Amino acid sequence: MVPLYGIKCAVNLITTHFGDLVAKVCECLLRKGPLTLQATVRFTELTSSQVKNCLLVLIQHNCVQAFVLEQSVEHGDAAKANTQYIALFDNIIHRWRFNKFLTIVSQNLDKQCVDLLEALLQHGRLTLKQMSDRAKSVQNEGDDVILDAVQEAVIKLLNAHFIERCPASEPVITNPTKQEVSARKRAAKSAKIFEEQETLEQRVVEAAAPSEALRFLLVAQTEPAADGGKDETNSSIVTPGEKRKRDALESETEYGAADEQVVLWRVNFEEFIRRLRHKACVENVKTRLDDGAVTVLKAMLEATRSTEKKVKTDNSVPLSLNSIYEEVIKSEEGRNITFDRVRAALIQLSCPPFVIAANESYSIDFKKIIELAQNEEVESIVLKRYGRDAYRMFRLLSNSGHLLETDKIADATFVEKKETPKILYKLWKDDYLQMEKLQVTGAKRLSQFLLWKVNKNILREHVLNEMFHAALNLVQRVAFELEPEKEMLNIPRDKLLNRQRKVRLLLESSHMKLDDAIMLFHDF
Repeated sequence: MVPLYGIKCAVNLITTHFGDLVAKVCECLLRKGPLTLQATVRFTELTSSQVKNCLLVLIQHNCVQAFVLEQSVEHGDAAKANTQYIALFDNIIHRWRFNKFLTIVSQNLDKQCVDLLEALLQHGRLTLKQMSDRAKSVQNEGDDVILDAVQEAVIKLLNAHFIERCPASEPVITNPTKQEVSARKRAAKSAKIFEEQETLEQRVVEAAAPSEALRFLLVAQTEPAADGGKDETNSSIVTPGEKRKRDALESETEYGAADEQVVLWRVNFEEFIRRLRHKACVENVKTRLDDGAVTVLKAMLEATRSTEKKVKTDNSVPLSLNSIYEEVIKSEEGRNITFDRVRAALIQLSCPPFVIAANESYSIDFKKIIELAQNEEVESIVLKRYGRDAYRMFRLLSNSGHLLETDKIADATFVEKKETPKILYKLWKDDYLQMEKLQVTGAKRLSQFLLWKVNKNILREHVLNEMFHAALNLVQRVAFELEPEKEMLNIPRDKLLNRQRKVRLLLESSHMKLDDAIMLFHDF
């Protein structure tokens, strides 16, 4: 579920980038959920033409996905289908992170790739021809040279999974029947399995995604053959899995999907978030262990990145000790590490369990690393906002994981018993703790005890909403500081510009750090 202030942040972003009209349609979809064109027109009170144009803008920039929802019919009647539009909240918020994405590419690839990615971030979706035309407008070289350079940059970006083919325009989603839903619940209950229910947005995104064989595939065709057919000698298929992808491509070619001049490409946000997640894991471990352990963790992340099917992976695939060492010595800092040192680093990483060892294999426990980072973030908020006594109480309750009575909390944290209820009540009032009242009937009188605990799942949602609120305030403050009316103040222009620049840098730096925390709770 998207937090309230998360929606407000998303609407503010769309307003800044595309104006009030597009933001109105986007807000309607974020608040109401998937809607048909007619329903969107009714709720926004805009004309059909205005809504269509706004939806096209949002789709172009990967903020909305169209899909066809087929309503399953019980008794064999024809299924009913209608086109609906769903706002992709995560993709909207990723617009904050464009500078981070460009930094990642600049650290791994050349300037041509950075320019190409910047074009895709700016324009949303582009064909190979549009990328080439854009490059021609800024470079004074021959057409063939520019086309070759663009294709080479596209291949590099595809091999790194930084860009991908655009999803299907209108994937078909079928709602399960009541019998199917009941059967799944019974099966899960009998197997005693807890399954996190997949959201409609996740189902739509999954259905729209191109097959893995085509997602990162580029077919570069040069000149047609003399007989008017395709010259196979001038065609090249890049990226791994050549035969499998060639077979998949041939099936797509029958329907014209292989024409690279009309295939649309976009930025693969998933890969960038995965790399930022890995970076956050390394930074968290770096504060606890030495450089050798961090180097081994980096090597394991590099070796297993390509096998991750989704961003929020709990554990990496297992690696043998030899495989880990082979990856470690590929880096400059890893060449100084011996085989025994790698073994010792893995023992370090196993306690706390950042790495899980089983049958002479080792896998990264992403879930544990992220949870520890989240706990530290919340504890730092409590410390800054409520003081050290509250911090000790909160940490005690967080680590215990169960209800504790007020006096026991006071004794364990060495806080005066008169002050303890006041501090706990303040944390409870601000939704950082849960409270339960326990009444005990004695021989002579009725006694009441207050019990306290931390519900981490509810708390993380609350903290995330607070972070979105703070981020919205920062963005609005930046906009306020840069208002043209500020120039009317009785301040010399050079001093005013210098002040604006300093304030903007400070606020934007704070926003970037806050966004790192938001990703920790929302994306990682």
